[in-house]
Amino acid sequence: MRIEPTALPGCAIIEPVVWGDARGVFFEAWNAERFGAHGLPTRFVQSNVSSSTQGVLRGLHYQWPRPQGKLVSVLEGEVFDVAVDIRRGSPHFGRWAGVVLSAENRRQLWIPEGFAHGFAVLSEHAVFSYLCTDVYVKEADAGVRWDDPDIGIDWPIASPVLSDKDAAAPRLAEVAEDRLPAYAP
Repeated sequence: MRIEPTALPGCAIIEPVVWGDARGVFFEAWNAERFGAHGLPTRFVQSNVSSSTQGVLRGLHYQWPRPQGKLVSVLEGEVFDVAVDIRRGSPHFGRWAGVVLSAENRRQLWIPEGFAHGFAVLSEHAVFSYLCTDVYVKEADAGVRWDDPDIGIDWPIASPVLSDKDAAAPRLAEVAEDRLPAYAP
């Protein structure tokens, strides 16, 4: 596998080795030993799958307390995936990194704890997979506005389809300090 760092230290794009022939392809989506050798997580406790149509934007989501690290990938279709550093005191606070993930390129994105996450569906349909380092806790569920001008994400869609929750999410500057993770160098 190949690990490509992003502009956000800790976030990484993972490209698995893919073997293929006339029958199709095979690749390891996750291997504890290989991931651990690269400083990536070796334990996940929850696996989620979402299905969305073109133009849907999900995010920017995070949990606090009880943060989740996420290893995300696309099983069908294509998305623009984003991580945002929301750790108070981080030298990268409010900065984002984005990458196109697709069933075709088989790329994955590792999003550490302390980052918000979101994605926009570029294809007609997309099936999205998340491996999480902690379980979902409703009371810890939180979000940041997808189009926060202080973050300035360059989304490839102008008028996304949003959930009511995502449409009403606060700007990062409006989130109380105790509702954000702290940076620990």
